[in-house]
Formats: sequence, structure tokens, C-alpha cells
Amino acid sequence: MSEQPPYLRIADELRRRIAEHEWTAGDRLPSRAQIAQECGVGENVIRRAQELLISQGVLEGRAGSGTYVTEPRKRVRVVRSSAREQPEGSPFRADMRAVGRQGDWESRTDAKIPAPTEIAARLGVAEGDLCVRTAYEFLADGRPVQLSTSWEPYDLTAGTLVVLPEGGPHAGAGVVNRMAEIGITVSHAVEQPEPRQATAEEASLLGVQKAALVTHIRRTYYSEDGRPVETADIVVPAAHCEIVYEIPINR
Repeated sequence: MSEQPPYLRIADELRRRIAEHEWTAGDRLPSRAQIAQECGVGENVIRRAQELLISQGVLEGRAGSGTYVTEPRKRVRVVRSSAREQPEGSPFRADMRAVGRQGDWESRTDAKIPAPTEIAARLGVAEGDLCVRTAYEFLADGRPVQLSTSWEPYDLTAGTLVVLPEGGPHAGAGVVNRMAEIGITVSHAVEQPEPRQATAEEASLLGVQKAALVTHIRRTYYSEDGRPVETADIVVPAAHCEIVYEIPINR
């Protein structure tokens, strides 16, 4: 019988120490270097052991902070519905209020970014046409639950008060409300969800293991004349969120 790989032995050891309450829910583990020294193995072995326990929900990684013992955490319900568009304020905050969570986000906008091939096709523009790109990290009670990268054609909003999604008097109002401010009526959105594994960058931002299961949603908003006005790649971690689609019935 072959000997157990070192990282599995270390994972069992860490699990035992948690079960015996050496570390409890919410505690930050010592550094990998310190644990490696205590256990007489290399830091890569500790990394693999921690990644295994993260995938099993025993530990969680927090970008720039370290590795923690997982606290009991209910999955957040994310509702995808036409009713989520609010006359005022953020659709995400409204979603979080509905499930008793405090919703917030961090964002970074870059203007005049050339459209990559796929984004250009989704927006109905030429490859390389200028766009406004905004990267979001959405938080529920301070914890990351969703990532989104939004693209808007620059020529659509250039010179208006809504050119920056998170700047100016209409910051954070959502695509539908911002477009209405410049006379564009958004009539519908199309969403294409598919499961895949998280990239290393996504995993770091979401505090999950690399290659953890996520739902990737390609969403595009269209004006009433059929023009795409915004497209986004939304990434939702399966371990932290459940996605529910609410479909209105027209009578």
C-alpha cells in the first residue's frame, strides 16, 4: 500500500487541530512558513493542504489577509429578474436588502479601452472600438459574493454625465437608469449562464480555491431599437451563492 501524500497528511493534521478547537471559526491560521516549520515539510505542501481544505469548506482564503477557519455561512440568494431594476438606486443593493444582507461594492473604471474581439461582437461594434470598462467586486455583509466586468461603447455616453458608471451624479444607478438619463430606453437584457472553474485571479478575489465551481453569466442590455448598450461578464461562486431566475408572466 502506497504511503499517503504529505499534503493529505498535513490536511488531516490541520483538520484535527480545528476539531480539537486549537483554532475556531473565524480564526486566522499561522503563516504557511510557520506551519511548515512546525510540521517539518515545505511551504508548497502546506499550500496544497490548505487548498484542499478550502475546497472542502473547512478553510477560506481572504485575498491579502491570509487563511481562516470557515465560519458558518449561508449561501446568498441572487435573484435574476426584470423586477430587480429599481427606479432609484442600485439593483444589487435592492437584491441584498431582500435577503437581509448589506450590499456594497468596489469598482475600478477605465475609459477608452479598445474592445476585444468577443466584447466587440457582443456590443455590435468593430474590434478595437473604444469602450468604458468597469470591474466590480460585489460584497454582501462585507464578503465578496460576485464579480462583474462591464463594457459600454464609449461613443454612446461620451460627453454626458453618465460616461462613468461609478462617477458623477448618477453613480451606481445601474445601466437602465443611467441610459434613461441620456434618452435611451433599455427594453430587455439577455443572459447566458454556464458553469466553469474559477481562474486564479477570480479565486483570489472571491476567497475560494483556484478552480472552484462558479457560474459565469454573459449579460447584454439592449435598447428598444435593438442596439446593445452594455455587456458584462458576471462571476458567481457556487459555494457562496445560489442563483434564482424569476420569470414574469404577461397576461
